Amino acid sequence: MPANTSLSLPVDVRKRLEVLEKDDDGISDEDRVKEKVKLLQDFLHADAQDQLSSLKAKMKSSEISMDGYLSKVKALLGRELCVENGSHSDVVEQNCKNGKTNGSAANGDSHKEEDEEGIMDTKEADAIKSPSAPKGKGGRKSKSDSEPKSPFLHSSCYIISVQSCHVRVAAHLLFQTPPPKCPDCRQYLDDSDLKLFQGDPDNALDEPEMLTDERLSLFDSNEDGFENYEELPQHKITNFCVYDKRGHLCPFDSGLIEKNVELYFSCAVKPIYDDNPCIDGGVPAKKLGPINAWWITGFDGGEKALIGFTTAFADYILMDPREEYAAIFAVMQEKIYMSKMVVEFLQKNPDVSYEDLLNKIETTVPPAGLNFNRFTEDTLLRHAQFVVEQVESYDEAGDSDEQPIIVTPCMRDLIKLAGVTLGKRRQAIRHPTKIEKDSKGGPTRATTTKLVYKIFDTFFSDQIDQNEKDGGIKRQRCGVCEVCLVPDCGNCSACKDMIKFGGSGRSKQACQKRRCPNLAVKEAEDDENIEEEELLPVKAPSKKVSKAKTKKQSNGKLTWVGDSIKTEGKKQYYMKACMDNEVLEVGDCVSVSSDDPSILLYLARITSLWEDNNGKWFHAHWFCRGTDTVLGESSDPLELFLVDDCEDMQLSYVEGKVNVMYKAPSDNWFMEGGMVEDIKVIDDDNGKNFFYQLWYEGDCARFETPPTFTPQEDCKYNFCASCSRAEEREEQETPRVFEPIKDEDHDSKALYALTCLKGEQFRVGDSCYLPPDAYNFSVKAASPVKRPHRKEDVDEELYPEYYRKHSDYIKGSNLDAPEPFRVGRIKEIFCHRRSNGKADVSEVKLRLYKFYRPENTHKGAKAGYHTDINQLYWSDEEVTVNMSEVLGRCRVEYGEDLNETVQDFSSGGPDRFYFLEAYNAKSKSFEDPPNYARSAVNKGKGKGKGKDQEPQDPKVPKLRTLDVFSGCGGLSEGFHQAGIAETLWAIEMWDPAAQAFRLNNPGTTVFTEDCNVLLKLVMSGEKTNSLGQRLPQKGDVEMLCGGPPCQGFSGMNRFNSRTYSKFKNSLVVSYLSYCDYYRPKFFLLENVRNFVSFKSSMVLKLTLRCLVRMGYQCTFGVLQAGQYGVAQTRRRAIILAAAPGEKLPRYPEPLHVFAPRACSLNVVVDDKKYFSNVTRGNGGVYRTITVRDTMSDLPEIRNGASALEISYNGEHTVPAHPQRPHLQAARMRHIPLAPGSDWRDLPNIEVRLRDGTSSKKLRYTHPDKKNGRSSSGALRGVCTCSGGVPCDPADRQFNTLIPWCLPHTGNRHNHWAGLYGRLEWDGFFSTTVTNPEPMGKQVRSNTVPALAEFTSSPQDTAMYSGAKKYLVSHQLFPAPCQIKTTSVHNGM
Repeated sequence: MPANTSLSLPVDVRKRLEVLEKDDDGISDEDRVKEKVKLLQDFLHADAQDQLSSLKAKMKSSEISMDGYLSKVKALLGRELCVENGSHSDVVEQNCKNGKTNGSAANGDSHKEEDEEGIMDTKEADAIKSPSAPKGKGGRKSKSDSEPKSPFLHSSCYIISVQSCHVRVAAHLLFQTPPPKCPDCRQYLDDSDLKLFQGDPDNALDEPEMLTDERLSLFDSNEDGFENYEELPQHKITNFCVYDKRGHLCPFDSGLIEKNVELYFSCAVKPIYDDNPCIDGGVPAKKLGPINAWWITGFDGGEKALIGFTTAFADYILMDPREEYAAIFAVMQEKIYMSKMVVEFLQKNPDVSYEDLLNKIETTVPPAGLNFNRFTEDTLLRHAQFVVEQVESYDEAGDSDEQPIIVTPCMRDLIKLAGVTLGKRRQAIRHPTKIEKDSKGGPTRATTTKLVYKIFDTFFSDQIDQNEKDGGIKRQRCGVCEVCLVPDCGNCSACKDMIKFGGSGRSKQACQKRRCPNLAVKEAEDDENIEEEELLPVKAPSKKVSKAKTKKQSNGKLTWVGDSIKTEGKKQYYMKACMDNEVLEVGDCVSVSSDDPSILLYLARITSLWEDNNGKWFHAHWFCRGTDTVLGESSDPLELFLVDDCEDMQLSYVEGKVNVMYKAPSDNWFMEGGMVEDIKVIDDDNGKNFFYQLWYEGDCARFETPPTFTPQEDCKYNFCASCSRAEEREEQETPRVFEPIKDEDHDSKALYALTCLKGEQFRVGDSCYLPPDAYNFSVKAASPVKRPHRKEDVDEELYPEYYRKHSDYIKGSNLDAPEPFRVGRIKEIFCHRRSNGKADVSEVKLRLYKFYRPENTHKGAKAGYHTDINQLYWSDEEVTVNMSEVLGRCRVEYGEDLNETVQDFSSGGPDRFYFLEAYNAKSKSFEDPPNYARSAVNKGKGKGKGKDQEPQDPKVPKLRTLDVFSGCGGLSEGFHQAGIAETLWAIEMWDPAAQAFRLNNPGTTVFTEDCNVLLKLVMSGEKTNSLGQRLPQKGDVEMLCGGPPCQGFSGMNRFNSRTYSKFKNSLVVSYLSYCDYYRPKFFLLENVRNFVSFKSSMVLKLTLRCLVRMGYQCTFGVLQAGQYGVAQTRRRAIILAAAPGEKLPRYPEPLHVFAPRACSLNVVVDDKKYFSNVTRGNGGVYRTITVRDTMSDLPEIRNGASALEISYNGEHTVPAHPQRPHLQAARMRHIPLAPGSDWRDLPNIEVRLRDGTSSKKLRYTHPDKKNGRSSSGALRGVCTCSGGVPCDPADRQFNTLIPWCLPHTGNRHNHWAGLYGRLEWDGFFSTTVTNPEPMGKQVRSNTVPALAEFTSSPQDTAMYSGAKKYLVSHQLFPAPCQIKTTSVHNGM
């Protein structure tokens, strides 16, 4: 019995062959055969194609006639389409049964469609898991079974089998080569979506004839207006479709026209004035073209784009497509409208994140009349190349001083995720879309005080002058993008300034047509992608001998003035000395030369003078120049800082005497805000005048008011403040014992009632913290198992991306987090006695009772989730530790002895714990605590039996606070909970966030205005704004807090005369001007971690420079929110400042342990590493707050829940989550539930979506130069770029379960680890965004209450946006001065 033919033709091809077989179609025999050859040539066997080529060559060489050629071709095609005994059929059929496609060819598996939940049929799943297994029943029916056979098919014996496949597909399966594509339109020939042009109506006209039709005429030749036409006539077309020369319907916006692929279109042509899209009155036209260009003419009525074609004869504006072309054209309309929406959104909101943009497009309803009904993230990624190109066009049309949209954080994320190629030639836009700039879309020009302005202006002027002396900075290019490769235009303002075009050459700006987008994006990435854990060279800490090697002795004559005032041993002290007729006295300041002439003079104060057997000496207390501090080159060259650095040195090293004056703040300092105009503090005519106003702590970069020391009269000749402070620190670091207890029973040790360490007192009965390794518990708790989430036996055909999982590290995991501090109660304080009977006080010991935490008992870690985090268990187990190990003091009370609830007690102050039971490790039971476990202070009281005698902290008056860039009030909320501030005023431009602030803070005056406008009003003497709201005046504001954005000057690694103006016009400068004008007692600037590293730390330096010049004490540090009770990693840079006379706060010690990977908080500035004042490092008094803590009690909200609000714990209501796109929801369903699962675990299958459509399998069509092939030899690349060549737009795939963009760019971005990732239930969240999306770092469908929980937002916080309430702030961060944690879980 003969085998089936190996040819398998698409439906459209078969239909067209059927039409060609009719004799009444009016087509000549020659044209009919030629069209058949075009239709079938990609489906023929290789030998048949060779025969066709040979026949064509013989016909051209006249070896055979045209009739002979036609008859032989007919016979060849007949043989190919007939049933025959061919070896191809056997091979193809066998391979189709094996089904090894790896998604590269038509799906050989016959699937049953999923039910509405997207779950696959069991038989189908089995077939997928075992690709070589025989197919079960229920496969997809053959098209030949459901469609009538045409006469052509019947006469040619063209029978289609269920198992038949294309011969090229068979070769692909055998040798793992890419599946076949049309050489013209680049569409897959086996794609079920491939459609063929169905032909023209009989009365259709060719283009030249059509253009002369009188129905298209507008004017007679004598009428006015004819001469106003452009070179080509314009018409409108409707009922159109576009196709290539092979008859494949194809998009015209995929780069084919730019590659000179011939595309044609058929339509009904209408005059330019006719807006009716129906075909009535139109002129039928066939095969217009080829299309030379397509273009956009703007937006009709602001919504619908007008798209046009240009041929050699005319311009055509498109109206409605044919039915079969509607889906293709809808994609074009979609991308154009989306690009307009993206540009408008980013032009008004340049600082938004990628997630903000997703929120925008997913909540935007497309205008009526377009053939699509919603936007999704897949839509954005599908059109990313086009959208980015339109953004580039918009940037090119903008002013040179404007911030390019292409470098915004949102666009950079989109470029990386979608693998966009920058610098391509953009599609022509005849009349660019006019996007009006929103005057309210962003802040106005910065309002600054004169002091802040001059600091910035002077610094940048010096930098620019230096650059010009050095010949300027030549702008670098990537050199590979099309923008870089075009010549200078010679017409823009930048070109006209070039010397070669007759200009001065001063601006040194690139041609505006050649602004390399790759360079701009790279510079912006360099600013923000700072490796926080990168190890850079660190300067060694200062030592007393560190400067001795670089000093140079002078040859001056040295003599003592007066007699010696004191003799100590061999030292004779003096008050004065003479060097070359210049008298030096104790207290004078001198300069010391370096043996390196490039180093400035060292400056020091003489604190003592003496002579011994080695010569004449003095003790130098060094000053630090501003350039040696974190201020670097931004500092005042005449300003010095006191430091704790001193040394003994010979008097012969003194170069000469200098004048160093102390600049004390004026008595009216608080009211001088905005009045200081000169940044100079003193004048220096001879190079010997300096001043200082602050003391500098080098390791922490703290500028503080100099500490005051009053030496005793008999020590004035030999008093050094630096030495005195060093002695104090050493004294505090050494444990001391007091109040000895007589006990004759202890001969080997001496007992004491009190010990001191680091300024804290510890008595018997007190409780204290110890490091986790200080002692172990009798019960060995089950340690968390580090389960590898990589599997070795994975079916690579089903899971083609799983190979990208190289590491077992799970992002957000707490497995490496340390244990919290141990807690113990002091039973004894003692020192061992020496052999002579005296106590060895150099080593103080403590005998402690151990406290168990819930997770330390036999119940393990789960017990911690069901118990208050402040609850402990008493135990009779004892341990002896060294006093030097103690980390701090805490308070532990028996719950029954409290006169308040345990919750009120725990929240009443820091470091408070309680216990209600004792734990017996031997019996693993919980018992009543013994009587001696109760505190001596509260013993016998019980509830209501007396008042707690613990001294209460004095209440501090709340600071009147102004919150700038307030969002919905997270920063203020932290201060409110700490009880130190009362926010009376807030400034927030975005109305929804401002409204949320009002709802949460009814007593606050909220200004929904530009902060620059408000400051200008106040500085001009206004008392109220235009709405009648009272403006705060000088002396009103006691604390200023805010987080100014700094993206306004991103992408500027180098400053010049054009770009520096952006920097000094930023909101950072405006915020500093608020500080200078109001002169609050305390100032706080909160920002992202990279703020301190932005622009080589220049933003940080200038911010501190302004504060120092104002007279503020200040410092900076980086804190990790996860260490303060938030279930997420969120590093934040905090700059603190305190007015003269106030105490500069220190950053709070961590409260919770956290993953070490997220706790790299040091900052490198100018190759020196700085640390905050935190001493606990990664330690903490509590365990990590986890995802389980924050979300376990939230109500379940299914995707697309219709209820606006859902009850939560009986008292709260939360908004439901919006409906996710069907494809996105399907991806989320197929991500395994195991921690660490992400997009790389997705199967490559077709799934039935809830809207009735189906997804596609991802095709792997190219070799991957980096990753090679799979174990089965399958390809791993999805784009030509995987082989090291430029991307091909035709390779893009859509509507696949595995998002095409992720394997496309995975090699460049760490395999996109974590995208669509499952959260670790006992781990933590990644850094929060406004609208968490699966293509972000977590797949969890985070609802609004979940966001509120893991950002530590109070559960009753009002969340508002427009008519709905929801959380929109990303500024929620516990205040640095906060002394208690925010409750994030009921019962904590």
